[in-house]
Amino acid sequence: MSSLHRRQLCQLLSVWRLRGTRVEAPLCPVAVSHCRTVCSSEPDPVEVHKRKLFLWFSHLPQEEKQFGGYFSPETMHVDPLILERNSEDRTGLHCSPLQVQTQSSSSVTVQQLLDPSVSCCEGRGLNVLLYGAVGTGKSTVVRKLVLDWCRGTTLRQFKLLVPFSCEDLGELSKAASLRDLVGRKYLHLRKHPLLSGEGVQARDVLFLFNGMEKMKLDFRIGATELCSDPNEPLPPAVLVVNLLRKYLLPEASILVTTRLSALDRIPQKYVSRYAQICGFNDPDRQRAYFTSRLLQQTGETGQNQEAQALIELLYLNLQRESQLAAACFLPSYCWLTCATLHFLHFTDAKAPIRTLTGIYTSFLRLNFGGEVLGAKTGAPVPLQEQHTSLMLHVVRTLGKLAFDGVTYKRTSFSEKELEQWIGGEVKTDEELRQLAMFRTDVLDFFLAPCVESNKHLPEDGSESDEQRYVFAIPAMQEYLAALYVVLGENKSALEKMTRQVSVAIGQASEDVNAIVNIFSKFIPLRIFAVFNLLKLFPKLFERISSRSKGGIAKTMAAELFRTEDSHNEDVLDQVEQSLLGVHGPQPQQHVVGQPFELYPIFMGGLLHYGNRVLLQQLGCSIQSNTVVQITRTLRKYLVRELSKPQPPEELMDLLVLLYEFQNPRLTAEVLASIRSIRLTNIRMTSLKCFILSSVLSCTPASYHLEQLDLSSCLLTHEMLQMLWPAFRHATNLNLQFNSLGPDSCILLRDLLLDPKTSIRSLQLCDNPLLESGARTLLEALPENQTLTHLSLMHTGLGDSGALELADRLQKHYGMQELNVAYNNIGDNAALTLVDACREHPNIHTVHLYLNPLSDVGKQSLYVRGVTKSQGGSERRVRVLASVTEGSDLSEDWHPILDVIRENASSWDRERVKQQLVVFLRDLEWGRQQQPSLWKRLHFRRVEKGVRQTLRMLERDTLPPPPPYSK
Repeated sequence: MSSLHRRQLCQLLSVWRLRGTRVEAPLCPVAVSHCRTVCSSEPDPVEVHKRKLFLWFSHLPQEEKQFGGYFSPETMHVDPLILERNSEDRTGLHCSPLQVQTQSSSSVTVQQLLDPSVSCCEGRGLNVLLYGAVGTGKSTVVRKLVLDWCRGTTLRQFKLLVPFSCEDLGELSKAASLRDLVGRKYLHLRKHPLLSGEGVQARDVLFLFNGMEKMKLDFRIGATELCSDPNEPLPPAVLVVNLLRKYLLPEASILVTTRLSALDRIPQKYVSRYAQICGFNDPDRQRAYFTSRLLQQTGETGQNQEAQALIELLYLNLQRESQLAAACFLPSYCWLTCATLHFLHFTDAKAPIRTLTGIYTSFLRLNFGGEVLGAKTGAPVPLQEQHTSLMLHVVRTLGKLAFDGVTYKRTSFSEKELEQWIGGEVKTDEELRQLAMFRTDVLDFFLAPCVESNKHLPEDGSESDEQRYVFAIPAMQEYLAALYVVLGENKSALEKMTRQVSVAIGQASEDVNAIVNIFSKFIPLRIFAVFNLLKLFPKLFERISSRSKGGIAKTMAAELFRTEDSHNEDVLDQVEQSLLGVHGPQPQQHVVGQPFELYPIFMGGLLHYGNRVLLQQLGCSIQSNTVVQITRTLRKYLVRELSKPQPPEELMDLLVLLYEFQNPRLTAEVLASIRSIRLTNIRMTSLKCFILSSVLSCTPASYHLEQLDLSSCLLTHEMLQMLWPAFRHATNLNLQFNSLGPDSCILLRDLLLDPKTSIRSLQLCDNPLLESGARTLLEALPENQTLTHLSLMHTGLGDSGALELADRLQKHYGMQELNVAYNNIGDNAALTLVDACREHPNIHTVHLYLNPLSDVGKQSLYVRGVTKSQGGSERRVRVLASVTEGSDLSEDWHPILDVIRENASSWDRERVKQQLVVFLRDLEWGRQQQPSLWKRLHFRRVEKGVRQTLRMLERDTLPPPPPYSK
């Protein structure tokens, strides 16, 4: 029997019963019994409600998916500190969570707050008001509370939990009864008996109103009528007021969450208990939060070890009472910290593209999405002007403050300055109300008392050192300043007036033209020639506006390539240090004051389409034509700056800017002017490798770099895999002084065999490749015909590796220069290699110094380095084995000593000393063989250089490589 037939039969029997029709049992006993079974097995509406609520509240916002989706709400939740407050103690109700450090009250849970045994009135439910500042975790607590009730682990005294979003209720204009309102949101609870108002059934019901500040509640009797019937249609705000008055379903309990600014909207007599969410008031709660986020990775041991190390560094920084510790009192800033660290350390090439600007934009959308400053009162205004975007107001006030700080290199501000920038032009009562709300809810979210100034307050309590305020996260100042500029809010009064006049004239000119066309049939057009001037003004404004957009692009380029910032660490390292702190010796400061190198990068990232969509949701609109004008001018300025030599840190910042911009066309046009990327000594991470590959992937396949220098970058095998797309564009690839082992040689071999690569020079000095790795790498030589220079100095090659290389050279005809110095190669293997090079048609240089070669072996190498070509002329293969060649000086003695000086600090000191002593012995013997005084003086000059290097090595005073200069 089909389900439709069963339902129809059940309904038919019900109708017969209502009509009093007598149904004889013998007619259809099977059908009747089956109908009773089906009717009795209908699902319980409350169980259906629990299942659906669990699915709805288990859904994570889009911003949470950037962590990889390896955790659920229950595994990542950390309970914030909740303190019960006395309704008479009004001073404590409005304090910021950043100021709540020592508490006399003990912490409570929501379960304890809703304990019915503490109810003061028998037969009435509790009204609990849970409040807190923006970012303290109110919504997170609500989500966890609903999920726990669905699982049956908390609030078991309530059979029904009905959550409402006050933002949704505030948008409803149609009147509805309480039961219809519940049925509209939760269809399965339509006409549920617990909401009927009969008896005391409502005592098993808990209403939850989240975000009460987004509703306009009026508790005056004359403004809000009384209602005790759950079936009477009324506006949603009236229903909520009557529920809180305990006039409607007085037995039901109510939990309301709100912000600090809306705390007084509910009279005290309607609130049973007050409780304040104070966020994470101690480093242990913060550490638990970081652990729940950063350790929820793929389960790989390497990533978990790195995450554990990050947590330890974070915990040390928090224990120092740093500025970050003050910011992380708000769980929202803990989220931002985790998202940033996850972006910096756990970037996955297979995951969706994420940017630092996108993280900060998503952070603001999570906290202020859809927020408005408040409705204006007084004269009627158009609907689109009734509300002001809260985020736009933040940009016009705090963004202006941030921009002033970036302009004059300031990070802290006094109370007088805050008053000047934020409340200086407030006049009307409505503006004062909005200012009070802004100060309470928003100002404490973005600004925090400066920790450093608090540490240096005078002991006598005098106010000579006034309290100063900083942005809670340093990068937030640069983000808001960038948003302030990109939105065009830094225009002068004349520019703003010009825009308004242009719009007005542009609209009026259409009507004027229509009138002129009518009267031109009767009156000469010369009389109306003056009206044609109206058409010129909008065009003039467009030119002025275009010049203004060009100024934004010029500012981005100028801030990115500031000379005084050229010796700072790259911007991503600066971001990491701001979160983890600096452990160990403090880095050398080349400039006085705080560098603002994220500022231009944020400006570029805000122009990306994805961020503009998020900003549009926040009420901050960036027009497409603005982006086009800025992009066009920015390309010109970037190309001009890149015509000058740039240090590695500045090049890395440029790559980050292009990555944040996410504009493939602009990236390709800018990189077309670059022929070499030198990132020497940049501490590469998985993110930086991904950025480099992503940026170079925007260029056409025909684009080739003359040099890609990644020496001393702490590269690993995993990073090489991410850099594969970048290697395809390199002609000269420098990977020396890294941590590449034998497993990396498999990838390098495949790279040389890739037909899409055109690598001519490969430098792998000072990588522990060992003999096994070298064998794997050399397998590519027979099939690769582009490689001409190969450097394997100090890679652990050994005799067997040298013999393998000699054998592979016979099938590779493009090789021109080999460097196998400092590889523990003996006489026999060295002679075999030189013989193979002598028979090779193109090899002209072989480096063999710092190998344990005997004097006889060296002499044999020099003799065998000379061979005759097919035409009868001699072809010489330069063999660099020492600073001497027999009794003469080697022409390459100077490069050999330079290589030793540059690398001796990372090599085996004793081994290098022994080689230098051998050089001195060879020089002394060669000097004695010279009859010419001039040659003997030349020998002494070289001896002096070797002895100086030996003394510096013994005293550990080898000079560092010369700094890069612009």
